[in-house]
Amino acid sequence: MTSNNHTGTNNNNAVACTKANEETHREFTSRLDFATRAIHHAQEPDSATGALSTPIYQTSTFVLEELGKNKGYQYARSHNPTRSALEGCLASLEGARFGIATASGLAAVSVVGSLLSAGDHVVVGEDVYGGVYRLFEKVLKRYNLHFTYVNARELSEVEAAIRPETKLIWLETPTNPLLNLADLKAIGEIAKRHNLIYAVDNTFATPYFQRPLEFGADVIVHSTTKYLSGHSDIIGGCVITDREDLYEELNFYTNAAGCVPGPFDCYLILRGLKTLALRMKEHQRNALAVATFLEQHDAVEKVFYPGLASHPQHELAKRQMTGFGGVVSFVVKGGFENAKSILHSTKLFALAESLGGVRSLICHPSTMTHKPIPKDVQEQIGIVDGLIRLSVGIEEGRDLIADLEQALARTTQSIDRTEERQLVGSRK
Repeated sequence: MTSNNHTGTNNNNAVACTKANEETHREFTSRLDFATRAIHHAQEPDSATGALSTPIYQTSTFVLEELGKNKGYQYARSHNPTRSALEGCLASLEGARFGIATASGLAAVSVVGSLLSAGDHVVVGEDVYGGVYRLFEKVLKRYNLHFTYVNARELSEVEAAIRPETKLIWLETPTNPLLNLADLKAIGEIAKRHNLIYAVDNTFATPYFQRPLEFGADVIVHSTTKYLSGHSDIIGGCVITDREDLYEELNFYTNAAGCVPGPFDCYLILRGLKTLALRMKEHQRNALAVATFLEQHDAVEKVFYPGLASHPQHELAKRQMTGFGGVVSFVVKGGFENAKSILHSTKLFALAESLGGVRSLICHPSTMTHKPIPKDVQEQIGIVDGLIRLSVGIEEGRDLIADLEQALARTTQSIDRTEERQLVGSRK
């Protein structure tokens, strides 16, 4: 009996020592630069084995030391060590104290939605991802929640939409798919003045290029499916905040609803974070080259990319972002048929939904990612039939431009034939 008690005391001391070491490690890494934190923060070597990589704790439950006493983990829906490491790292990259990993990006949106009660009102940037629009309009509205969609580029529209029952401002910036920007600081001041929760979807920019908490945001949402994991091999999301009161509510709902990721997905996202800084530099380098090429092409009507000087919010982008991301959208002349021709002609740009992976993708927002949005609403906000969205990967930039060039060449021939027929018709 004495021997067992002595062993238990040693184990307790070891656990306490391990926790102290982890806290010291996290305090140290929190002061490091972004790329270093992405590799080290909350990812100290495994205390039990010395494993360098965070282990995949593939377990549903944890053995209690005794009734009412555990080693920090009890049931994997509530907590899992692999997930804890991911949440700590994600929070650090956004400059926050609290991170919550979720099963998908839309699960993260749902978690933020749990802050609302029946009768509450939300002001939403109109150029919003189709899945978010579907969740708001087809699901949350059934619970007597109300949504007003505004052009978030116009601060007067944001403020004018606020009602006494407004509780939340929801923004994407840059937006999907039109790459519009909202003035994070100015809208943060509006939210603070009206005592509103201010949530920003930072998926497109990533914390490497933009950190909305620095401009007054209360909550950050990511689809970790995209750039944060970076390899198109998992579905995930996260919610990040520096407010302890919001964290308690958000974390309670996540556990109660069970919308959590598995440990293997958490491991893959953690692995992706280690190269996030490197990848984002390449995504941006290629995206700017592609956007510049498209802007000069005769078959292209308009290009959307905040890194271009021609973008109407280029100066705002330079103020609140440290880079411009890897998504480029453009409108091809000739509408849907020419857009369809390009979508079916690229060899390196794969026709698929999603974005943010190392491999380049091409999609048609109107019929793919934003199909849940009614056609008249799409057209009102600028999602036209000729709009194409590119997720520019990290392949060699010259090859990506060559791929687009050969696809656009067919479109140019089609446009030339159309103009020739129009000219002949006018002569008659």
